[in-house]
Order: sequence, then structure tokens, then C-alpha cells
Amino acid sequence: MAAPLPLIFRNPPLRLCTHHLLYPPLSIAKTSTKPFSLISYSPTNTRSFPILNSTQMEGDEIIEEITETTQTNVVGKKKIFVAGATGNTGKRIVEQLLAKGFAVKAGVRNVEKAKASLPQDNPALQIVKADVTEGSAKLAEAISDDSEAVICATGFSYGWDLFAPWKVDNFGTVNLVEACRKLGVNRFILVSSILVNGAAMGQILNPAYIFLNVFGLTLIAKLQAEQYIRKSGINYTIIRPGGLKNDPPTGNLVMEPEDTLSDGSISRDLVAEVAIEALVNPEASYKVVEIVSRPDAPKRSYEDLFGSIKQR
Repeated sequence: MAAPLPLIFRNPPLRLCTHHLLYPPLSIAKTSTKPFSLISYSPTNTRSFPILNSTQMEGDEIIEEITETTQTNVVGKKKIFVAGATGNTGKRIVEQLLAKGFAVKAGVRNVEKAKASLPQDNPALQIVKADVTEGSAKLAEAISDDSEAVICATGFSYGWDLFAPWKVDNFGTVNLVEACRKLGVNRFILVSSILVNGAAMGQILNPAYIFLNVFGLTLIAKLQAEQYIRKSGINYTIIRPGGLKNDPPTGNLVMEPEDTLSDGSISRDLVAEVAIEALVNPEASYKVVEIVSRPDAPKRSYEDLFGSIKQR
């Protein structure tokens, strides 16, 4: 009898994304010299959003905008848009956002399916049709100007279509970025995977790297999508988890810089938690982080974890 597959094979990283030469050219907007303020939340379900647009503004205008947005209750107003909201990781992100008092707009391909699987009768949750393969214009309509940030937790379904990784995790991610740029949404969180840059890491013969690229060069597609995000001018955090598990979290979180981890696993619940913490932690801006959990790792705060990763 054949030996069982390693854990990372049985629980392959969920999300992978990329770009291609046919993508629209980027024209990076000039960003304000003011630091980007991140989303804050409180257990009372009333939060403030002192977030600045990426375009330059005069000092008095900035002050006026901050004053206006910090007085707005987010329920029914500014939302966090989650792409891939019915996926194994996306669903957990939606549930944790709601539990922390965020208003959520869940972008899904099948609205009826989403109504059956996502929390019901929650006024802070809005479910909208959003297929990342249908282009940035339709996505911009779904995200709309009532969204404050986007979390991309999409992932292709394994099958015989070898172009699926490029349709969903490559072009789909780029479509989301372009929709954000059209709307002026300036916060983007991507759930990706370790080993996307495995060739540069000397991991080209790593069984996990080989296995994941069998399905339409998935990791290569994802790496190119990451590069597109990093050139877009949007305030991003790219999260690269190890092998994804459906079990509850065990051990403590390990966070490393990009192109560091080549093995390890992590609970999807913990990945969702990291994605949400990236929204509210200023130290997470413009960074790529790799995460796994280990029983012997020390317990560290998210401020410390994100702060230990340097921007590149």
C-alpha cells in the first residue's frame, strides 16, 4: 500500500493568484505623504474609519475627511468586501469579521448557496454576486463605494481545467485590484501560499512545490499576481499560509518574511484571524508575510509579529 501523502499535500494551500502580459498597464497614483490609517474596531459594533484616499489632498481637506469618516457607524455604511466568501477560508473570515463588529459584504458566485452557508439574519452582512472572472467593471459594481477594504480569499477548484488557476487566482485577483483602483479602495488583503517563489528559494524539487504546480502552474500564477498587487499603488498585505487545515488552531503563530518558509501547516481559523488583524494593525501595511503554527513557538502579539517583518 502506498504511503500516505504529507500533510501539506492533504491540505494544500488554498489561495494562489497572478498576473499576465495582457493585464492593463499600471499607472501608480501619487500617494499622500501622510501615513495610512487603518481600520479600527470595538466590541460595541461601532467603529471609526479614519482612512485616507491615495490621491494627494491639501491639509485642510484631509482633516475634514478624517473628521467625517470617524463619526460614521460602519453598519450599513462602509463595509469589508470579502471575495471568495463561501470558500473554506473565506467563510471563516466573514464569520470572524462579523464577530468583531465589522460590516461585511460577501462576494460570491452563487448567492443562494451563500445564504445557506453564511450567517443568517445578521444586519451587518450583505451578500452580493461577484465572480472574479467576469472582469473589473462588474466587480467594481459589486464592491461599490460603500466598501472600505477588500480581502481576497478566492481559490480555484481542482479539476481537469488547467487554466482554472489563471482564470481565478491570476486574472481574477488582478480584476479585483483594478476594481479597487477604479473605486479608490486603498486597502487590499490577499490570502496566498508559501512556496510561490519556490524556484528562487532553491525549492524547485520540493515535493509540495512540484505538486501544486502540476495544477496549471498554480504557484507561478500566484507569484505574478502578488507582483501586480505590489506595483498597483494600493496599500496591501499579502499573507502566505502553509498547508491549510480545517481543524481548530493548535500551537502559536509563526510569522516570517517572504521566501522563508518551505513547510509547515496552519488552521484556516488562524489564517482568517491574521487577515483581520492585518486590517487593523498599521505594522501590516505594504508587507508580505508567511505564516504557520508550531507548538514550540512563543506567544507574541500581532503588533510584535507584523512589526518584525520589514518592508521590501
